[in-house]
Amino acid sequence: MDIALLLIRLVFGLTFAAHGTQKLFGWFGGHGLEGTAGFFESLGLKPGKMMALMAGIGEVVGGLLIAFGFLTEVGAVLMIVPMLVAIFKVHGQNGYWATEGGYEYNLAIITVAVALVLAGPGAYSIDAWMLG
Repeated sequence: MDIALLLIRLVFGLTFAAHGTQKLFGWFGGHGLEGTAGFFESLGLKPGKMMALMAGIGEVVGGLLIAFGFLTEVGAVLMIVPMLVAIFKVHGQNGYWATEGGYEYNLAIITVAVALVLAGPGAYSIDAWMLG
């Protein structure tokens, strides 16, 4: 079970952190801070640059916390909050399926984050090492 939790944490955590770098630096095909800020402004999230910066930093930090299994609950919140915003501001109106611009992917991330909080990060985590 601990290996399974480690794999889930690494894949979801590092993927989520990479999404944050798309917002902040334009890495991995992202739009960077300016492009993300413009998009956020178009959604009514103002000031766009501050919101994009907070989202990007939150995603990088949250993803890394999950990947390392450190402060798992905090990492989960930093994953869940932007996904809820994405559902309510962007994807929710498009239905479920991601192929139609829906919230399928966002809900999958929320589900994994909640499951990691409920199950715990596993033995191969900083949380287990510090508390064990």
